[in-house]
Amino acid sequence: MFLLIFCFALVATTLGCGVPAIKPQVSGYNKIVNGETAVSGSWPWQVSLQDGTGFHFCGGSLISQYWVVTAAHCRVSPSSHRVILGEHDRQSGTEPLQVKAIARAITHPSYNSYNFNNDITLLKLSSPVQMTTRVSPVCLASSSTSIPAGTKCVTTGWGRTGQTSSPRYLQQTALPLLSPAQCKNYWGYDRITDAMICAGASGVSSCQGDSGGPLVCESSGVWYLVGIVSWGTSNCNVQTPAVYSRVSYLRSWIDQTVAYN
Repeated sequence: MFLLIFCFALVATTLGCGVPAIKPQVSGYNKIVNGETAVSGSWPWQVSLQDGTGFHFCGGSLISQYWVVTAAHCRVSPSSHRVILGEHDRQSGTEPLQVKAIARAITHPSYNSYNFNNDITLLKLSSPVQMTTRVSPVCLASSSTSIPAGTKCVTTGWGRTGQTSSPRYLQQTALPLLSPAQCKNYWGYDRITDAMICAGASGVSSCQGDSGGPLVCESSGVWYLVGIVSWGTSNCNVQTPAVYSRVSYLRSWIDQTVAYN
């Protein structure tokens, strides 16, 4: 058994994505409204997008040495924003952060700012990220990935919680995926597209400031990016599902964009 697990870990490590060196501990796998503080360094692909003053406005996920994926509606500007990697405690002055300038922000050509369809932007960094125990990429869900409704996945971020506009420590919460039909029942058939996936309505929710951050699901010890925090209720209602950009649907665009840039 140990050997088998070890082999899985080895395979994943050689692939170089989706396996945190510092293991995440998710209770309830909990209640980012009604979330819990993450183990420091356990979501090594989580990035904070900040302006020049250090204000955190969106999240994102590291997918390779040079690329971060976030939401188009975050409106990242290479000249005035930067990518912070390795952060956990927003007030700590001693964390080994990597601060990266952004060379290019490439938004999906079919992004619709009215209904948030294709809500994805790729950020090419000006210099490569150094992989450490606290900074490493997440794997991307493949185009053919189909995860059953009810599967518990995890979303992370420094977005608004029930208590504060921006928490000091990185928050995490486990929440179930919904089927497209379940999601359309909440939001209406015209609002949910193939490029969207829903999760939550279980007493937990993503909220403002989490935008662009990851929704990850685990398979055989490897974490895959399944969604990108996109939109939801303005009051982060924990009984209504939040909507995420569906990575499997957008995967071919991601691959092409990375390959040509």
